[in-house]
Amino acid sequence: MREQYEGEKKIEKIYDVLTTRLGGSFSRALGIELESLSEEEIFKWFLASILYGAPIRESSATKTFHVFMREGLITPRLILKKGWDGLVSLLDEGGYTRYDFKTATKLIEMSKNLIRRYGGSLSALHESSADSEDLKSRIMDLAKGIGAGTAEIFLREMRGIWKKANPPLSSLACLSAFKLGLLEKLPSSEEDRKGARDEIMEAWSEMGRSIREFVELESSLVRLGKGYCRKDRCNSCPVRELCKGG
Repeated sequence: MREQYEGEKKIEKIYDVLTTRLGGSFSRALGIELESLSEEEIFKWFLASILYGAPIRESSATKTFHVFMREGLITPRLILKKGWDGLVSLLDEGGYTRYDFKTATKLIEMSKNLIRRYGGSLSALHESSADSEDLKSRIMDLAKGIGAGTAEIFLREMRGIWKKANPPLSSLACLSAFKLGLLEKLPSSEEDRKGARDEIMEAWSEMGRSIREFVELESSLVRLGKGYCRKDRCNSCPVRELCKGG
């Protein structure tokens, strides 16, 4: 019992420190209100996930998202109305110059398929899915270039909103969770990442914490893994005192 209590207190402390110092979910930071279940809010997060899914600086992806929001591109039909040339111009403005043509093509294809197959509704795509794996596959099938990483970024923050949204813990979150002592070993496969997700989520649930709070924890672990653990920036890590190697 004492070990369980100490483990719960450690997770609580990690959650409080991480979300305070690094920020929580990416969607919330962008001002997107997923809990509203609004089609437009969900599409905004999907658009942001596609931008974040490219091998580009996070700051450029964030800037590009805000450029798109300035233009009111919050539905697939408005994406199509803007046209390929218009999208390229906006992507260039946001700093997406290396991936502007490819990304514009991807967004056009995604929007056409989302309208043709699901009436433009991501919620309808979710309802059409048999389970979490089918949901992920349908998202990836919307356009060439929407890979597993992009789908997982999107679904990670839809956890607790869509019942079938249950992606594995991301590699970055696994890395930081391991360094913080939340995982005994570093997962090496997708199945291992699913096990890591279940392990931490089970402890989280036993503590009486909500799934949406878990999203905040998971997003903070991603931020930590991306900005510090992956780059071995231990000396400047904002939560160094919590690391088992710190």
